[in-house]
Amino acid sequence: MELVDQHTKRIMEGCKERARDAGLSFRDETLEYIVSNRDMLELTPKNMIPTLYDYWVHDVEVLRERGRYELYPHNPYETVINTRPAISFYNDNNPDWLNVMIFYHVLAHIDFFQNNIYFRHTWDYDFTARALADKRMIAALRSRYGHWVDYVIEFSRAIDNLVDYHSLLGQLHRPEEIRAGGRIDFYFDVFLQQVLKVSTREYLDEIDRYNACIREAGEMCEQAFFADAIKKHPEFEALYEKHEQEKKTPDSDLMHFLLEESEFLNREDNRWMKSILQVVRNTSVYFQPQIRTKIMNEGWASYWHEKLFLADDRIRGHEVEFARVNAGVTSLPRVGMNPYALGLRLFWHIEDLADRGCLSWDYQKLRDRDQRREYDRATGEGRRTIFHVRENLCDYLFLSQFVDQEFVDRHKLFVSEKRLNEEKMAWEYRVGSRRAEDYRAMLLDSLYHPPVIRIEPEQGDDGTLKLTHRFEGRPLVQEYIPGTLLGIEYLWGHPVELETWEMAPAPPPRPGEKPEPKWLRVRYRMEKRQLKREQLDAA
Repeated sequence: MELVDQHTKRIMEGCKERARDAGLSFRDETLEYIVSNRDMLELTPKNMIPTLYDYWVHDVEVLRERGRYELYPHNPYETVINTRPAISFYNDNNPDWLNVMIFYHVLAHIDFFQNNIYFRHTWDYDFTARALADKRMIAALRSRYGHWVDYVIEFSRAIDNLVDYHSLLGQLHRPEEIRAGGRIDFYFDVFLQQVLKVSTREYLDEIDRYNACIREAGEMCEQAFFADAIKKHPEFEALYEKHEQEKKTPDSDLMHFLLEESEFLNREDNRWMKSILQVVRNTSVYFQPQIRTKIMNEGWASYWHEKLFLADDRIRGHEVEFARVNAGVTSLPRVGMNPYALGLRLFWHIEDLADRGCLSWDYQKLRDRDQRREYDRATGEGRRTIFHVRENLCDYLFLSQFVDQEFVDRHKLFVSEKRLNEEKMAWEYRVGSRRAEDYRAMLLDSLYHPPVIRIEPEQGDDGTLKLTHRFEGRPLVQEYIPGTLLGIEYLWGHPVELETWEMAPAPPPRPGEKPEPKWLRVRYRMEKRQLKREQLDAA
């Protein structure tokens, strides 16, 4: 692996100028490396960020990718990571015209990393420098404590998806003067909804009044807002003080809870373990937005590499090659999902809707298909709108808001169904639904959605840590429960209980019958490395 040569670097700098002229925004400093085709496939986060801490699973990932390449060799084009400066890797056999296309794709990724608010917590520090310090610390601990370090890493990684990423993001995205915001949260979340039980209209009016205070009063916004609120509701202050005294907020960030509350970890001879938990937690939080914005991120990069490359004079003579490469990246599969293709077409769709003025209430009221098709207010707002979407949404909001029936019909999308042909003993696919609601549900079901585990404020008399899984229609993966609870018990230092829901065994269905699943509430208890399961009741 080596830095690109000066000729290739000049191509990249030319792409930066054109990208900025088109409206993309990113820091000027970037690093570009050349790697082999095989090495590109083996670039796990550990290899892309050499300063990331050493762990045996990283080596397993490299071996897995190497085996996959030997079975299914193909040509990857680039990979880019969100660091300061941004680092990207390119295949060593790319011709110049292909590098132009790829550089535009990478610059759009960097623009997304540095402007989408879900990456807000990654903007203010250099992750590679922090990771280097973490790596050195873990190496020193490993030389002292040996394999116990790897046990703690493994136990920590088993729960590294249970981090309260949105809470951190919410605090960062709020104005500095109101980040504490205890009274504001109580007023909107408890007082208006549970005490006064106001109507939706009244609630929205209060939100508008609060936003107006922020715009007009600045640092004094909270004081101005509550001056009027207390005149109308003099009982508010007494209720808020009582709430502050009585509240016991359950921690939804299990790793943070263990760091703060575990007597075992806070013993003098075990505090080194807290450093490892903090490293694993920080790494998880850093990569959370990349998991939650994959479709948007790839769609944004595909949108810009196509738009910018087609306008670039360096395409001359390579139109056919570009069309072939671009089609391979952005073609829509009939079965399954291609995030590049889906995200690209959604950005096209949003730009078209905004240009025609279709993101308005007047358009939404129309029910006649011909009127909707011919509707065009020529607003010219398309480019500004997609930049606004790029800044403020994640995959869930992106798909929920813009995958509509018009989009599904335009691209002839459908939900496929898979069934076994018992005569031919072969799997067959057929169109299950062309409704936007079904297609959108399928997409949302494929997104990253870690379980929500609530930490009960009351513990058992023997120090038992009680956890409750907030059931959302998906059971936990049972094969992971024993190992995960074993790790939590070790880090907590006392028994652990977990309440969750599991599907009840169902009798064989009758012909033509599709039985509804029945769910059982169960409790798992891990004590002294022994797991017990108890059925509580049925749904």
